[in-house]
Amino acid sequence: MNTRLNFDTNLKQLKDMLVDMARKSESAIKESINTLINQDIEKANQIIKNDSIIDDLEHEINNKAIILIAKESPVAGDLRKIIVALKISSEVERIADNAVNIAKATLHIGQEKHIKKIVDIPKMMDLALDMLDDSLNAFLTEDVELARKCAEKDDNVDQMYGTLIKELMGYIEKYPSQMNQITQLAFVCRYIERLADHSTNIAEHVIYLVTGQRYDLNA
Repeated sequence: MNTRLNFDTNLKQLKDMLVDMARKSESAIKESINTLINQDIEKANQIIKNDSIIDDLEHEINNKAIILIAKESPVAGDLRKIIVALKISSEVERIADNAVNIAKATLHIGQEKHIKKIVDIPKMMDLALDMLDDSLNAFLTEDVELARKCAEKDDNVDQMYGTLIKELMGYIEKYPSQMNQITQLAFVCRYIERLADHSTNIAEHVIYLVTGQRYDLNA
């Protein structure tokens, strides 16, 4: 009984660390988009610098998982919970990397006047972050149906991405001198699309956690 209680306690700590890491990554994404909108160079540099905090959290999660496996020798479902936590931490770290990439795009654009008001990109971000919330809640509650719903939202993000890229490509002829900005904004759209993909991957890991079966939500 004590062994089981000890494992459950450590597993909860692992999940808490993962949620903390995810919330920091989510905050970094929001801040990076605000930085893009406001062309806040100082804040962009700060986001890039703070990425090391999230990297450190991933290392802590990895170390705790390794120690948990070594000390508790978990089998079957318990081992799967630890493995899935490690996989999700990797997805979350990549989400944070996208925040850094958006901040770098802000630096590349600098103080150039925006060719259009940044409105649709934040809307795309909100939808992608909704997916992240759903996938994390699905992980914490082991809710397969909630995990599956990520696929539906991912389709919407993909549609928004396609529309925005088409619009941006249309600006190339209209604003030939702003090719750098157009390219950077297209990259930002891609980074948000990748955020949605990572959220979908988390959802797939949840389905594996609960069912033991690999599942492609984009199939």
